Amino acid sequence: MTISFSSKLSAMCWLLGIFVSFIVTVTPSELNFCGPNIIDHLFCDLVPLLELSCSDPFIVHLEVYIMGTPIVIIPTTIIVMSYTNIVTTVLRIPSTTGRQKAFSTCSSHLIVVSMYYWTIFSVYILPTKVLTLSMSKILSLLYTVFTPFINPIIYSLRNKDIKKAVQETFYKHIINVN
Repeated sequence: MTISFSSKLSAMCWLLGIFVSFIVTVTPSELNFCGPNIIDHLFCDLVPLLELSCSDPFIVHLEVYIMGTPIVIIPTTIIVMSYTNIVTTVLRIPSTTGRQKAFSTCSSHLIVVSMYYWTIFSVYILPTKVLTLSMSKILSLLYTVFTPFINPIIYSLRNKDIKKAVQETFYKHIINVN
């Protein structure tokens, strides 16, 4: 990974993000909104916003689906390919302890990434008729709040000092309760 290649990847991600944000902002702004202005969701998300439209949001749904599919599928494919290579490499490690350490490191990351991508996939790629409004809210809460919240906890518990402090606190709490 050279600095030049890294810079090109960063620039590509920024430009793609700006382009997608522009499209997803401009197209819904062309819709007519004549009814209530209260979104029944935890935050101003695109799909619940489209439900308030008086005009047909088919084009916007189509754009979200067409742009959302590669945005979710490409990184997921790269992650699956990377983990396949990691697993095959780890399985070649001769010592059991070394394999356990490697799998321990990878598993926490894989859990967080899987939880994030499956909830995003469920909210934006599956047809909206599949999810109820409450289920959409719960899944949105998972990828916007729970995943970022649990991420530092999972990685912190890999640290021996933090793990020891959590265990001591837990045992003190159980002893004081009993």
